[in-house]
Amino acid sequence: MQKRDLRLPGSRQEIADIQRARKKIAVETAGRARYYRGRLDGIDIDRLDDPEEWAKIPIVDKETLREIGVGNFEDQFCIAPRGEIAEYWRSGGATGVPLFYPRTHRDMEYTYLQLCRCWAIAGARDGDLCHMSFPLGVHPAGQLWARTANQSGVGVIWAGSGAGTPSQAQLDLILSLRPTIWMGMPSYGLHLANLADAQGIDLAGHTVERVLVGAEALSDAKREKLERAWGAEVNDLFGMTEIGILGADSRHHEGFHVWTDQAVFEVVDEVTGLPVPEGEQGLMVITPLFINNATPFLRWSSGDIVRMTETSKLDGPFSVFPVMRHAHRTVGFFKVRGVNINHAEFEDFVFRIPEINDFQVELRNDGGADIFHVAIEMRRGSDAPAVAGGLSGKIRETFEVRPEIEVLESGTLAKAFESSVKAPRFVDMR
Repeated sequence: MQKRDLRLPGSRQEIADIQRARKKIAVETAGRARYYRGRLDGIDIDRLDDPEEWAKIPIVDKETLREIGVGNFEDQFCIAPRGEIAEYWRSGGATGVPLFYPRTHRDMEYTYLQLCRCWAIAGARDGDLCHMSFPLGVHPAGQLWARTANQSGVGVIWAGSGAGTPSQAQLDLILSLRPTIWMGMPSYGLHLANLADAQGIDLAGHTVERVLVGAEALSDAKREKLERAWGAEVNDLFGMTEIGILGADSRHHEGFHVWTDQAVFEVVDEVTGLPVPEGEQGLMVITPLFINNATPFLRWSSGDIVRMTETSKLDGPFSVFPVMRHAHRTVGFFKVRGVNINHAEFEDFVFRIPEINDFQVELRNDGGADIFHVAIEMRRGSDAPAVAGGLSGKIRETFEVRPEIEVLESGTLAKAFESSVKAPRFVDMR
């Protein structure tokens, strides 16, 4: 198969010219949706490069979509006739009633372009073989990455998630077919590595040289644990169902290089909606410039806090794109005996302990004080009592909560997590 032309812009000026032309088209396209009727009045379409004029366009977020409602979404927000729709994408997230976003054939052409760029900047090579473990159901990611692998010179094993192809079968495929790339959610990559370790299999000494992950936040601690477990370089991928797959991590691992010729990326003050100075943290707001033929999102915000810079260590044709880094701010936390424990911080804390393969926290209450129960699985050859005792002390010191530690047999959590798209490491059972 002939590889897809990545159509990379030659300069930042070319990107600015594309944005100038396409912003006007994006606003005009959005004006066809019932939702935007009356909401774009008074905006001077010839002054969209003025930040104050552009900021008059209302930000759309998940709360906006909840207000529209699942039953009204197609009528209020979708503009493509049925005959132009190629497929539907399920909205991300694990809670609430999902939306299904239509994508036209024209949308799909730009989608494939964006994903093929991700394969390239992440270091995929002609002749690589990828074991693809993203879900292959109604979530679009698995289907899209598998399709574009071939367009990027990469062979693909369509494994899907553990819910579709059991993890033991996936491990057997990896050992027998010897892929050079593994792709999936970070939590599932750790799950497979823990399953291998429980069987005495050293994945770090096997054939996978590169791990590509997405759909979950990737902290430095989780990246380091994946690298140790697989003995491979880890690259992160960025995208959302609403706006497309718009960036990826390069060999320098300095953040996502984002396709600013495909979408307008803003980092804005959460109160004023105006841009913050380069390099400062702010709310990420994205307007797709080409994947807007069915759902014309303007200034979409997922609530992520990021910083963005034009400078990069990267050279070559991808160096024209800026670098975006997530602040990894999260609202996930437990309140235990008056103490707030941030899920992401606790996960990083545990993943930095190399003797622990995996863990699950359950918050229990049997009628008295809350119980902070931490179940752990150990790496082969570790001194379980010593590690458990050390972990208990470190949790008390760091989080000011006395835990209850349970050491599980290897593979116990793997069985519990098998049917979940995302590993449920934090469970409130009170």
